[in-house]
Amino acid sequence: SIYSWRGAEVANILKFEKDFPGAKVIRLERNYRSTAHILGAASGLISYNEDRLGKTLHPQSKDEAIKVRVESLWDGESEARYVGDEIESLQSKGESLDEMAILVRAGFQTREFEERMITLGLPYKVVGGLRFYEREEIRDAIAYLRVVNQPNDSLALERIINKPARGFGAKTKGMQTLLEYSRKSQVSLYSAANTLVETDELTPKARTGLRELLLQFETWRSLKDGLDVDDLVGQILDESGYMEMRVNEAKKGKDVKAQGRVDNLKELVSGLKEFESLDEFLEHVSLVMDVQDRVNDPKVTIMTLHAAKGLEFDTVFLPGWEEGTFPNQRALDESGNSALEEERRLGYVGITRARKRSFISYALRRRVFGQYNDMLPSRFIDELPAPHIETGGETATPSGDYGGGNYGFSGFNDGAQQRFTYRGKRETRPEKLITIDDYDVQVSDAPDGGYRKGDHVRHGKFGTGVVLNVDGNKLDIAFSKGGRKKVIDSFVEKI
Repeated sequence: SIYSWRGAEVANILKFEKDFPGAKVIRLERNYRSTAHILGAASGLISYNEDRLGKTLHPQSKDEAIKVRVESLWDGESEARYVGDEIESLQSKGESLDEMAILVRAGFQTREFEERMITLGLPYKVVGGLRFYEREEIRDAIAYLRVVNQPNDSLALERIINKPARGFGAKTKGMQTLLEYSRKSQVSLYSAANTLVETDELTPKARTGLRELLLQFETWRSLKDGLDVDDLVGQILDESGYMEMRVNEAKKGKDVKAQGRVDNLKELVSGLKEFESLDEFLEHVSLVMDVQDRVNDPKVTIMTLHAAKGLEFDTVFLPGWEEGTFPNQRALDESGNSALEEERRLGYVGITRARKRSFISYALRRRVFGQYNDMLPSRFIDELPAPHIETGGETATPSGDYGGGNYGFSGFNDGAQQRFTYRGKRETRPEKLITIDDYDVQVSDAPDGGYRKGDHVRHGKFGTGVVLNVDGNKLDIAFSKGGRKKVIDSFVEKI
């Protein structure tokens, strides 16, 4: 196996010849799946691992191959759009969706790609897990929001009334008492709760917990129209104790999926920035959940790298190659190289799932719990050998200072890694270009140019437009010619 499983020790294979003198080593080096460039890129990457038995893979096919493509994108949304566009392009050329896969390091990364597939009308399936909005913790969070938005949603209240524990567990009669009162009185569960907290029909613990929850719902409802959606949902998850409950589960370490649930909740909050109101988001969720799974249609596969073992596709997309994501933060924080080498093995597996095409991408910044964080390109990108790589973006060049992918990319030269101080620090860079919506703009280091929502502006390429949203020096503008675009403020002027 190229990477480990629970309880496995790579030392077992490394010591095999010593433990069994005279054993004959047979290297299986003929590869019948991938092209020369894919194998060359993967072999170059895994060669940085010290704990391995080396071998050189040789492709069976002698056809001219496509190089592994590495693409730098502005943010997670742009990355999802890029992957979606490439999939549509390949589909238009006759490639089957069944032969395309998006392989992510962790489950929380699937959300943006799922939503992009839905937007484009591309059928997809999540293998080895549930779709993002079908996951237990996401359904719980949305249930909280439904009660805030519509108190009479009895199913939503029933789902979360004891998450975290408030005295309505399976061993108590609190939930049964509430449901019976609701049915007999023909009122919603929320109305029944408001009545029963003033009686002694519930235990003291249940009354106290329920009274506090009802007061919280009233507070959150009063804030609904005054707070941004991501701020409101973050506050609800914190004040309800739901996030704390999930974090504590992760700290205990008994459930291997617990940290993934915390990451999914953070990703949910991160994705709310694009919605103007809670109503808009809940309507979006309803539309997403109503998408019917067309059983026999070809579908794009979305899955984690771990779940991809043993599978193969004509085209593989490998997004999220950033420090802290891939390799993940645990591997970076752990002493020694074993965890980092395990991450590198996963990278090898991901690249070699592709028969014909392998696309690697990374974002310059990502939203984490509603806030943008600057990202460092993965060190694994530096380890990919230049002869097998093609860099993306109109400003990309195969060498030079940070030239490989428009921003923060090593350029595949020997001194490149010296420019990176991993775990969050980076040298001061020269001025740089980024690509947004297929055109290049220069990043402005100037403070906010004073643009406001509703300002009328002019752009040299897209004509006149109106500012829809302002995010620092990045403007979301509806142009008369180019449609809706995101541009840097230094490339427009007020009119």
